Amino acid sequence: MKKISAVIKMIMTENYIDKDILFIVKSEIRLKILTELNEKPQTIREIVDNTNMIYSSVSNNMNKLEYKNHVIKENRTYSINPMTKIYFNQLMEFKKSIDVIQNYNSLWYKHDITYLNIGLIEDITKLYQSKLIETNPIDIYKTHNNIKRQLKNSRNVKGVLPYIHPEYPKLIENILKNNGSVELIMEKDIYKGLVSQMDEKLKRKSMREGRLKINIIKENLEIYLLICDDAMNLGLFRNDGSYDQNRILNSSSDEAMNWAASLFDNIKEKVI
Repeated sequence: MKKISAVIKMIMTENYIDKDILFIVKSEIRLKILTELNEKPQTIREIVDNTNMIYSSVSNNMNKLEYKNHVIKENRTYSINPMTKIYFNQLMEFKKSIDVIQNYNSLWYKHDITYLNIGLIEDITKLYQSKLIETNPIDIYKTHNNIKRQLKNSRNVKGVLPYIHPEYPKLIENILKNNGSVELIMEKDIYKGLVSQMDEKLKRKSMREGRLKINIIKENLEIYLLICDDAMNLGLFRNDGSYDQNRILNSSSDEAMNWAASLFDNIKEKVI
């Protein structure tokens, strides 16, 4: 959590927020106007119709934006100033970063994010469309059942596994039996626990064909990552060193899948 906060402070000191940006941020109406104009040039009436805002409020704030050279008027149509567009998009990215931290606070707070390098944290907005899956007293297996469902429906899986659930060996076997591929990163003891429960003939055949790859890492793995065909899943360890099986961050967006792939590759580099 401290690492994420440090990045936010860094962004704040790099003039992402200056007087012009503060002028925009202080008004929800101005933000909505620029959001509309960021899509395409529009008249005041078109913005009013799209947003259901009051005409006089839009007109008044549009005049202020024009006075500060944030928008350009041609006849009755307004467009966003190119420099303002850059600032505005940076602002929206910054807001998305804050939303990712706040919306999934229970995942980040008091959890270890050592495996997330500065590049991954700076790209944290790629997790914006994620959902936090959490167990509850009624459904204490909610996180595992979600993972289980994905493994059953996937042909290609990559994972960083700090532990092996009793159902994982069979689920992985089924992927391999269906000519799928599995690549895992794990500690040696976890590896032994996995292969001891797998069919030896299937394991050897899959490894020979390059469909089963297991990378042994010497250091203690304190992160959970599973990338299936249609979704990625991220789990973290608590600061006390215990894995938090009660919550995982899940996303099927392309951006999140790419983010997860980068995390996998970064951890894999520690093996080589």
